[in-house]
Amino acid sequence: MYTRIIHDEKESPMTREELIKRIKETAYLEGDFTLRSGKKSKYYLDKYLFETCPDILKALGEEFAGHMTDDVTLVAGAELGGVALAASTAMATGKNWIIIRNSKKGYGTGKMVEGVLKAGDVVLLVEDIATTGGQVLEAAKIITEAGATVKKIVCVIDRKQGAEENITQAGYKFESILTKDDLGIKDKDPDFPSI
Repeated sequence: MYTRIIHDEKESPMTREELIKRIKETAYLEGDFTLRSGKKSKYYLDKYLFETCPDILKALGEEFAGHMTDDVTLVAGAELGGVALAASTAMATGKNWIIIRNSKKGYGTGKMVEGVLKAGDVVLLVEDIATTGGQVLEAAKIITEAGATVKKIVCVIDRKQGAEENITQAGYKFESILTKDDLGIKDKDPDFPSI
């Protein structure tokens, strides 16, 4: 037998400063890394380390909700890093959400989109770490090919290495919750820049 304790007070939301501190202490790694873009970096922000912490994930869902506009009908996230973020955003907003696959499955329905995406939907596309924007642009293409509109692409952290330029040049609105500057990350070696 157990006793369930119910609290009348709601937990206060995490402040921006607390979110920055929690992400940096949880997911910032130094070393020699190769990023998805193929670029080299002296630091790495391990999205899975911060996305698997319930307090950070909840705070990020609330942050993404602040980027929502009244016309948005759906939240989307690309596998794998965008999945938990889209789910958290959906819970914070009450909007349905979808998963954009990296590739078709060779079994079952073989769909690139999991969930219901309809022509005419207006989509908030959430992303984890933006370096060049390659993966999120692939997801945006799948959404638009389905007849929906990507209202904007919002990432947790912009590494400030071309994602914003690439995404806006492709015709999408880009925003970020944080940048590498907000996390206090500086380029340390001009011959081996933090990318």
